[in-house]
Amino acid sequence: MMLNTEKMEALLQDIQRLLPDDLRACRQDLQKNIRVALNGAFARMDLVTREEFDIQNELLAKTRALVSELTKKVEELERAVNTTP
Repeated sequence: MMLNTEKMEALLQDIQRLLPDDLRACRQDLQKNIRVALNGAFARMDLVTREEFDIQNELLAKTRALVSELTKKVEELERAVNTTP
């Protein structure tokens, strides 16, 4: 998964500001290496995109609603069985 480009650039800028002045001369090489390192770290984290998260969240909400509905039906059936002679 790739990190949002704007956020990646902002992170790179923050890192660059923290570097000593003598390292800023190697800016392009350093940015390239940091970008590769960050992408590798994020890939190992097994992150999901916001879209994937939202889809799973919606699916979970539907599943919870269905479980709640089925629980009510089971309770009704249990009451009906228990009240029948």
